Amino acid sequence: MSESARRTEPAAESAAEDGPQDGPQKDLPFEDLPFVDEHSVLVKASTADVWRALARTYGGGSSMSSVTGVYGHLVAAEPRRSGGEPLAAGSTLPGFAVAESVPGRLVRFTGRHRYSRYALVFALAERPGGTLLSARTYARFPGVAGRAYRRLVIGSGAHAALLTRQLYSVRRRAEGYVPAG
Repeated sequence: MSESARRTEPAAESAAEDGPQDGPQKDLPFEDLPFVDEHSVLVKASTADVWRALARTYGGGSSMSSVTGVYGHLVAAEPRRSGGEPLAAGSTLPGFAVAESVPGRLVRFTGRHRYSRYALVFALAERPGGTLLSARTYARFPGVAGRAYRRLVIGSGAHAALLTRQLYSVRRRAEGYVPAG
């Protein structure tokens, strides 16, 4: 996938709009969420530096935490608060919990709010000249309100723009990282 490319699966789009067919939304495991899109950026830094930059971007005291806190309050996102070590399994940001973490390789955030259930997976892979940082989104948008929310956030390009901006923020931090010592 080229740098900052967006890929949306048409089949996932209609599946993501439909609610679960046999039960409440909260009973579905996050693994059952349809693919929404993927964005990536090549970072001219080691995977260790990219991981540290990702932790700073998504840490509890980060500006990302403040943004997700305000937005999360508006849409009743869960979890509600930040807690734990950045990127460690079980840690939280408003609207996101770290469901899986493989330091230096992968972190999977999951969350929910009144319009959607979602997972955001960041993967790091060594490449010639640096590290490929990819972000994949999976989500389900049940009901009429969920479909409207999907059109507003995904269909408008707002989600893609925000996620791309976050990837570039991580890249800037990682490329400017100077190890202590």
